[in-house]
Amino acid sequence: MPLYQVLVLAIVQSVTEFLPISSTAHLALAPWLLGWKDPGLTFDIALHLGTLAAIVIYFFRDWVQLIASGLGLPYQRDAELSRNPRLLWLLALATLPAGLAGAIFHRQAEGPWRGPYVIGGMLIAVGVLMYFADKLGRRQRDLGGISLPDSLVIGLAQAVAIIPGTSRSGITISAALLRGLDRPAAARFSFLLSAPVLAGAAAKALWDLRKQGGIPPESQLSLLVGLAVSALTGWLVIGLFLRFLKRHGLKLFVYYRIIFGIIVIALAILFSRTAG
Repeated sequence: MPLYQVLVLAIVQSVTEFLPISSTAHLALAPWLLGWKDPGLTFDIALHLGTLAAIVIYFFRDWVQLIASGLGLPYQRDAELSRNPRLLWLLALATLPAGLAGAIFHRQAEGPWRGPYVIGGMLIAVGVLMYFADKLGRRQRDLGGISLPDSLVIGLAQAVAIIPGTSRSGITISAALLRGLDRPAAARFSFLLSAPVLAGAAAKALWDLRKQGGIPPESQLSLLVGLAVSALTGWLVIGLFLRFLKRHGLKLFVYYRIIFGIIVIALAILFSRTAG
């Protein structure tokens, strides 16, 4: 891939992974709309590792406290996390539905579900869900109040994100809001929850690439650039989005999703008629 395409797609991935507007939709549609070739498995690995690095780096102290508390070790830095020493295991439990969905439906998610009608429809549907979640959610609890039922509901919501156009952050934040979490806590739990899924996706992609013979020498620079750019951009987006949610709701992203979904479906209809 030309380096300018690497830069564009890495920034698109990291921005849309953490904002509730669907990274899969944008990465699937950007090459289609711009006439670029599929970036391939090596580039997917770079993007997954980059966004995973952004989460690990930004929430590093949180992860240290989560692991220490989960193992019964005395470490109390964040007051919210200190009030919920089971949070590490609640995150682990919430990860299971997404792992199961990925194992069962990965062929559909990488094949027929990646069509513009599915992507456009899910952009609109989850946008509507986000609107009602943001409007109806009581926003009375933070991470210290997350319970077993909360983690199960949010984990099941994350499993739906295997459908392109859904947005992992969009649907998990919506589920958390409907369970009564405030906006920053909903986003923070969503980001923490995405780490195991991204790690699993990167591990699977690395295994598939190993079976194909490893990283081609001509792809190594693209991998390093994509990883670095997606990690840096993702780190910045996480911080900005969490600050945004302290004062604002999700309405801006709801409008974006619905308008974008309508455009995607309209373009698909137009192209199909032109091809016919």
